[in-house]
Amino acid sequence: MSLFVPRFEDTALVREAGAEVLGGDPAAFRLLADSSATGGALSAVRVTLAEGADGARPHLHRRSAEMFYLLDGAADVLSGDDVVTAERGDLIVVPPDRPHAFAAVPGATADLLVVITPGVERFEYFRHLQRIRLGEATPESLLEVQERYDNHFLDSVTWDARRH
Repeated sequence: MSLFVPRFEDTALVREAGAEVLGGDPAAFRLLADSSATGGALSAVRVTLAEGADGARPHLHRRSAEMFYLLDGAADVLSGDDVVTAERGDLIVVPPDRPHAFAAVPGATADLLVVITPGVERFEYFRHLQRIRLGEATPESLLEVQERYDNHFLDSVTWDARRH
């Protein structure tokens, strides 16, 4: 096991009013801390989902673990071939190389803190998603940036069966 020691000098403080927010209804992403602000320790976003809304389709990260903490509501989280329903106060940590996805449970909203560690510069990834949402980029353009953001998309029969 290797030990990663982040290197940064100033405390990372993000006030709610100062955080960039992308999207809206049905999914809003509040960009909290990117890897560069934490010396590579982590990247953090807050995701707010409308009733039954998708948060992220199945994917994996080769270099990072991803943590989901349910601030409120209920979310289905894919981890490997299992789907777990998380409720307020629940924490799920998905290890590197494990397929995962998340969405608000049908009929429920979800408010999640999502943390990737070690951090990856991800804010531009979420801005890319916003450009897709606005029709300024194609969904296929995400395939071109998978390596840069350590976000590798894949199919999941388990997830598809749960969500459809």
